[in-house]
Parts: sequence; C-alpha cells; structure tokens
Amino acid sequence: MSKTVPLKLCGLSAVRARFRRDAGSIQRLYFDYATGRKIGVMCKALAAAKKIYRCVEPAELEKISGTVHHGGIVAIVFQDGPAPVAPEDPAAWARRREALLILDRIGNAHNLGAIARTAAFFGVPRIVIADDPASARPNDAAFRVAEGGLENVEVRTAPSLPDLLRELASAGYAVLGASTHGERAAGRGRPGSLPMAPSGPVAIVLGNEEQGLSPEVSAACTRLVTIPGCGKVESLNVSAAAAVLIWEFMPRGATA
Repeated sequence: MSKTVPLKLCGLSAVRARFRRDAGSIQRLYFDYATGRKIGVMCKALAAAKKIYRCVEPAELEKISGTVHHGGIVAIVFQDGPAPVAPEDPAAWARRREALLILDRIGNAHNLGAIARTAAFFGVPRIVIADDPASARPNDAAFRVAEGGLENVEVRTAPSLPDLLRELASAGYAVLGASTHGERAAGRGRPGSLPMAPSGPVAIVLGNEEQGLSPEVSAACTRLVTIPGCGKVESLNVSAAAAVLIWEFMPRGATA
C-alpha cells in the first residue's frame, strides 16, 4: 500500500489544478495579498469545510513553503505515494491504446515535474517510474515545476522495468527507448527519418540524466531511437527529449 505523505503545493497553477481535482485534500492554504484576490472560490470552500486559510506576508510564505519560488500561494495537502503497476495493467492499457512514458532512474525531481507537465500538455495519461531509490518521486519540487501536470497524469511504480517493458511488448506496445545510439527519431518526412508513429500503443522510455538507459532496460525495448542534433551539445534535457519523442511517435489520438 502506498504511503500518504504531506506535500506543500506552490504556485497558483498547481494549487488550482489540485483544487479542481480534489479540493478535499487541501488541509491548509496560505497566500499573499495579490494572490488572495484571485482565489475567492477556494477560500469559500475551505471556510465551509472549517479548514485554515490565511493571507500572510511574503517572508512568512517563504518560511511555510521552504522556497522563494512559492508563486504567492502554498497549499498543504495529503498525497498518496505512487501505486505499483498491477499484473493486469499492461494488457488493459494496451486494449485502450494508452500512451505511456517510462522513466529509468530519472533522479531530479525538477525533471520529473517538467516531464509530467509535458505529458499532461500532450494528453499522455500515465508515467511509470522505477521503484528504485535513485528515482525521483512526486514531491514538493516536482509538483511545483509540473504546474498542475501531476494532477492530470497518473504516476505508477514498477519493481523491475525490464520485466514491465517485456510485458508491454507482449501486450502489443511499441517500446521505444531514447538512446544516443538508436535509429534516427526526429524529422518526420525528411530523408533518412523513421516512419510515422507506430500503429499500436506506444511506450517511450527515458533514461537517467547522466547514465541514460541501463543495459537491461535498453535490451528490453523493442527499438532504440535517437534525436539528431547539430552536434554542438551532446543531448537535450530529458523533458525536452520527452516532448520531441511524444510529438514524433505517439498517435495524435493518444495525445489529443
């Protein structure tokens, strides 16, 4: 069972997204004067639920949030940790042709948040992360950077990504691993580029910021792809790579 932990959600986009999805999970709300003029509906809801909401000075807001990047508002919520992938999930996701992002030991919570924001923008419903101490979890920083994206994207965990990738492939997924040594990925319609999106469901696998995909995860992918650049820098930030690969390979119906 996943553990319920308190989180500090910062920024108006993130707090509004949580309020729309699960207003009851907000236990306390703190905001500065300027932001308070924009959240009358939230304050009325908390008042009706007899919960704390308060306008505070910027210094106090910084102390409550633990960051200068609070965006004028902090909501204290209770959040369940990511649930594990169930044995029946790969086949069920494949039947619904649901796009997936798989993260192999992405260690920076800011990157996790940026990827979740990208996934939400394109309509990808789910991210699976390795159940590994090296993997970033949806924490305060991830929610802040996601700007509401983590309210619209389910995060799940898998004890063994190679096993999960093989199950996804057996269920009909094209499992595409991002690699500097893969086939050409970007440039639809250009000479030498790969064909358009696969006809079946697509899972895109992104590796650790420094080490990339592990050999075991790489071997479990059905195809390795790379995003060609001009060569002046080695690679893209992982969230930028996620955006390019989603646009390139995931059917528009899965990202509408």
